[in-house]
Amino acid sequence: MRLLHTMLRVGDLERSIAFYTEVLGMRLLRRKDHPGGRFTLAFVGYGDEHDTAVLELTHNWDTSRYDLGSGYGHIAIGVDDIVAVCDQIRAKGGRVVREPGPMKNGTTVLAFVEDPDGYKVELIEQSSRSHAA
Repeated sequence: MRLLHTMLRVGDLERSIAFYTEVLGMRLLRRKDHPGGRFTLAFVGYGDEHDTAVLELTHNWDTSRYDLGSGYGHIAIGVDDIVAVCDQIRAKGGRVVREPGPMKNGTTVLAFVEDPDGYKVELIEQSSRSHAA
């Protein structure tokens, strides 16, 4: 077994695809409209679906906004140079909501950015990440 994808409901599909591809550097892997159900699915990721987990962006045509609720946490992405990545995200219009620094009560260096719908994306600097469970 392996993780295939995580689904996020988005209010503006074009804006979300632009964020994940242009700001975070993912690729649009596939996209399909489902007129009978009035929704579109777009899959984005850093690698092909056959060997990496990806994000499924679901756009329900009649819904432009969602309440995120209190159960959602975040998506995590590993990076080599967290300061440089945050600078690049800001330069592309992305919103850094927690500047790079060590996690509370730990040594892992992380930052958080927010996508256009308000979903949090955690950036983890790989060189600082503890390999302990």
